[in-house]
Amino acid sequence: MHRSAPRLSRILACAAVPVMLVVAGCSSDSGDKKESGSSASSASPSASKKAEPTVEPAKFAALPDPCKSITKKTVTSLVPSAKSKNGTAAKSSDITSRAGCSWNGLDDNGVKGSQYRWLDVGFTRFESDQALGSGAKRAQQDFAKQVDKAKATEGAKKVVEAPAAGIGDQASTIAYDLSKTGEDFKYATIVTRTENVVITLTYNGAGYAGAKTPSAGDIMKGAEKAAKEAVAAVAAGSATPGEKATDKADDPKSSDGKTDDDKSDDSKKSTDKKKTSAHKSTVKKAG
Repeated sequence: MHRSAPRLSRILACAAVPVMLVVAGCSSDSGDKKESGSSASSASPSASKKAEPTVEPAKFAALPDPCKSITKKTVTSLVPSAKSKNGTAAKSSDITSRAGCSWNGLDDNGVKGSQYRWLDVGFTRFESDQALGSGAKRAQQDFAKQVDKAKATEGAKKVVEAPAAGIGDQASTIAYDLSKTGEDFKYATIVTRTENVVITLTYNGAGYAGAKTPSAGDIMKGAEKAAKEAVAAVAAGSATPGEKATDKADDPKSSDGKTDDDKSDDSKKSTDKKKTSAHKSTVKKAG
């Protein structure tokens, strides 16, 4: 009887071993499944995708009033007898993306002939697009197209293209001759880009009734001056403040309301008065 107890204990211990192994095996399988499930859930489909590169936003969100992009003083200088000093706005369905203005006039000098001048400025603005690229990149592409278009002007002769410095971020000048209405015209087109805006400015002129044809140099010089003002107008958002500042700077009047010529006349009168007084004094002493 004393021997049966240890034997029974050994039998029970052996019987328990398989049960523990089975339990351990189940626990191990369960842990693997949980770990596998946790790993699968943590790897979301969106995380496996690469982040798409962002496109740089366009700098300019609007265009200036094209008819105010060139100061009145410059318009008067380039188109002396403009039919409308305020210009004629081009038709546009969206003036925030495309706008333009033009001035033209015939300066009649009687028997000395007449001078005709025409000035036109156009603005095109590009938005940034995820599929098409940034506004600046799209503007660069349009800049090249506008240069090629100007060079391919129908009937143009002696076409000369050259890069221009100091006008926007990039600029090209295109000079050429063109005959129309029986006269020889001198043309100057300047295509310039400032950030996401492309500006195409054309200035031309001709002499009528025996008047001398303007020089290509003068026409180009005038076009460059106007183009710089157009670029400045884009940066300002409106040409009005710039125009006031420019007009004020160009105004020869000082704070007292007198021009330099007025002051010169006043000085001359004062000097003449002193001379007259001195002369009378001399005559009196001589007498």
